[in-house]
Amino acid sequence: MRLAFALALVLAPLVLLADAARLEESGEQDDSRTAEPGDAGAGAPVDGDPPPAEADEPIAESGPEVIVAAVDSVIQVVVAEFIEEVTAEADRVGAEALIVELSTPGGEMQAMRKIFTTFLEARTPVVVYVSPSGSQAASAGFFILLGADLAAMAPGTNTGAAHPVAGGGEDIPGAMGEKVTQDAAATIRSLAARRGRDEKLAESAVLESKSFTAQEALDAGLVDLVAPSLQSLLVDLDGRVVEKGGQEFTLATRAATVRRMEMSAFQRVRSIIAHPNVALLLMSLGSIGLIFEITHPGAIFPGVVGAVCLILGLWAMSVLPVNYAGLALLFIAVLLWVLEVKVPSFGMLTLGGAVSFCLGAIMLFRDADPALQASLNLIVAVGITIGLLALALARLALKARRNRVATGSEGLLDELGLVSAGIELGAPGKVRLHGEIWNAEADVPVEVGDRVRVVRVDGMTVRVEPVGDI
Repeated sequence: MRLAFALALVLAPLVLLADAARLEESGEQDDSRTAEPGDAGAGAPVDGDPPPAEADEPIAESGPEVIVAAVDSVIQVVVAEFIEEVTAEADRVGAEALIVELSTPGGEMQAMRKIFTTFLEARTPVVVYVSPSGSQAASAGFFILLGADLAAMAPGTNTGAAHPVAGGGEDIPGAMGEKVTQDAAATIRSLAARRGRDEKLAESAVLESKSFTAQEALDAGLVDLVAPSLQSLLVDLDGRVVEKGGQEFTLATRAATVRRMEMSAFQRVRSIIAHPNVALLLMSLGSIGLIFEITHPGAIFPGVVGAVCLILGLWAMSVLPVNYAGLALLFIAVLLWVLEVKVPSFGMLTLGGAVSFCLGAIMLFRDADPALQASLNLIVAVGITIGLLALALARLALKARRNRVATGSEGLLDELGLVSAGIELGAPGKVRLHGEIWNAEADVPVEVGDRVRVVRVDGMTVRVEPVGDI
């Protein structure tokens, strides 16, 4: 029961957050949305009808359909998985076009490559639309924009700034920096050449971190059009010719039916977890829960919640580009904090753990894109918070050690009792202690009713001395 409650407590906020975003977007969908294959009444076969189309063949539709998918997050493995799904669906139903509404500060390089590779291999013309106004397609987003068949931007958006940098925002030093930069430059030149765009200008976004407004990108030929809204984009795309797989397609999007595809609730939760800041928080909460469980055995609830958070955090680490040296420093920090509780060092182990945590968190994510780096403010705040908590628990443990033992044979030392049967030299008597009757011996005779103090415990016999009237 406690385990189920703990799981619900950890996962419920993430699910609710994902569903809230899902409902908000669903309210904006076109009422004329096409029914999914398999829905009741949607193309159910009857006698005499032709058999349904195979899964790998385009499904004939009564009119052109455009599939729209929104990406408003850091580019990572869950986003790449979602893009693969919507691209496969667009190919399956023979959509007129796939429009990806993009807003991202950048992301993971492997996920980025997976996305534009999916665009290049798709049978459906792909349009990447940077929107709404105020959005950006920076860093990895710039590669995705240029990897589309048609690139569009809304007024007030920007793109570019694709120069690889280290975790702190500085240039990557030495031969490694040159290698990463030249690889990114070659990739962007290849994408620009494939789409007939200005290679040198596209390369400047990598080599010089150059950024472009929507109008600047249009004037330079980096994008194909600027449209203030999705509806105007559909109008502007109508009649444009796109080449895919050696064939030319003339888009008919003016009167096309728009169908939005969204991430599932599970994908949304995974996408939230696979953010560097969220992953770091989950690891931190997991550490706090386990430290509390170690210092308070039997509490159960903190340990369960901590274990769940730690597992979710480790899953996030498995899909993010993690530096194992940074991860090792995080575990060393937790170990030092636990040792502070068990072996008080007057705060030295706590301080060492806090330093180890901050250094490990800074080094944790090895991707060059700043979008995949944990916030420095968050790192410092979490490190200080956990360090103070560990120090407080250590003080409580030290205070508990200094308290007088109240149980077992040691708990009887210096306790006062009342003689219930006289004690003679060489002949034990009886003493009442804590409501119990103990065999007692003394160096001097003690009469019934006298007060005595326990000076030693030998098995089931206590050694006492008289203390006189109290």
